[in-house]
Formats: sequence, structure tokens, C-alpha cells
Amino acid sequence: MITIEHLSKTYRKGAWALLDVSLTFDKGMTGLLGPNGAGKTTLMRILAALLSPTSGQVTINGIPLSRSEEIRKKIGYLPQHFHIYPQMTGRDYLDYVGVMKGIGDKAARRKEISRLLEMVNMQEKADKKVRTYSGGMKQRIGIAQALMGSPEVLIVDEPTAGLDPQERVRFRNLLTRFSLNRTVLLSTHIVADIESNCRRVAVMNKGCLVMDGDLKELQACGRGYAWEALLSPSQFAAADPSSIVSVRTLPDGTLCRMIGEKQPLPEAVQVEPTIEDGYIALLRRDRS
Repeated sequence: MITIEHLSKTYRKGAWALLDVSLTFDKGMTGLLGPNGAGKTTLMRILAALLSPTSGQVTINGIPLSRSEEIRKKIGYLPQHFHIYPQMTGRDYLDYVGVMKGIGDKAARRKEISRLLEMVNMQEKADKKVRTYSGGMKQRIGIAQALMGSPEVLIVDEPTAGLDPQERVRFRNLLTRFSLNRTVLLSTHIVADIESNCRRVAVMNKGCLVMDGDLKELQACGRGYAWEALLSPSQFAAADPSSIVSVRTLPDGTLCRMIGEKQPLPEAVQVEPTIEDGYIALLRRDRS
């Protein structure tokens, strides 16, 4: 369990990245959703004991942040920007991580590495130099190192960046299995990453917590704000692009989905919101 109480982080010149954030993450997978710059990465780095808060309290499975070495032994962490030594092979890098995580027995370490390589579908490339890897392959090795040793708590920041659609689905399923008896915190700005796997979602914006609940609650934030209109080419060209969140070309025009408190166009009809509609509506209300 992760318990966060009144957490704030202020940088030089009074600029704050987090402001009075209080949350509790229990077993299972929770999505931390928010736009770029919302404060998600700052929060992840604090939880991983890599950054000190300005104020507030954090405990992970009852251990306070001040005991950082103990915390690091209990968590797996995949940062948003993951770097590996380019001259090493993927297998060698995971062996290095295993040593750092205290897996001293060489045979046990080798078995754990093989298990992880299979999980992230990197068996065939494991003995190639990291400098030959694509961005997605590096990300898969990053995921493997976060899972090393089956940590009690897993913290992943934008984990599906660089993965193709098939690997994205594979990783979501992997996280779901891993979260059955552990705490998993998945930070992302992509609604699809949390839509089918997370029991709960917390939404951040401009360093503040703006919503904490289940996915149905997030979806409900868009009720009364979601609209659709089938527009001709001239109508679409004249429409306000800031109100349109998605478009789909059909044989008889362009189907536009829009978010707004008021009817954005005379042709628009109100529709049941999706989870993404609720998220966008929530952020727009928070911005106003």
C-alpha cells in the first residue's frame, strides 16, 4: 500500500510541481492520468525515493520515504525516460540490475532473467548490444528491469511509449496479472492505457489532484458535455477546432465528436460520454 498525505514539491523561485496531494493506493492497479506537465513524473520520482518532497508524508507498505534504501528494495520503477548502457547486451544489463537488487545467486539470477525476457518478448534479441535496439525494444528491457525480483510495489511512468499496438496490449495484460496481489501504479496521459485494466483512476492537472475514483466516475464527468455532429466539408472547415476532440470520415460527411458545456453547433446532438470524454471535460472545467 502507498499512502500519500499533503504532499507538495516546490522548485526554485517558488514554482511548484505538486500542491497538497493526498492519495492512497492499495493492491491492484491504479491509473494516474493527466496531461504532460501535470506533476505525474514528479510524484513518481518521489515515490521511487529519487526526489525529496518539500512537505508532506509518504509511506510504502508502512515504510517512510526517509528509509529510502528499504523502499528501493520493495519497489520496481520504470521512469518516463529510461536509459541503458549502449555497450551492454540486454541480458548483461538485466544481470547488472539483478545484482543491484540483491539477487546474489548466479543461477537464480539467470533463471529470473530468462523468465523476464520471455514475459517482455525479448528472448531473441537479449544477447544483442543495446545500441542496436529500437526504442520499443529498449522500453521492453526497461519493463523487465522494473519487474526484476517480483517487487511488492510497481511504479511505471508512461510505460507504453514506443511500443507497437500488439506489444502495448501484451504489456497491459502483463501488468494486470502482476497487480492481482500487488500494488501497481500506472502513470500515463493515454486514456486507453488505463481504460480496460485499472480498477481506479486518479487525475492530476497543474500539480493538483482533481479527481480520485473509479472509471465510471470519470466517465460521468463528461455527462452533458459530449456532442456529435455529422458535418459537410464546408461545415467542418468552419467549425471551431478547439471544441472537436475526434473526427471520423464517413461516406456522407465527417462525424465530429465535441466537448463543451453548451451546444457547440446547431447540428450537434448530445451523446453518452466515453471515459476519454469525461477526462477531457474534467480537464477543461479545471482549466476554466
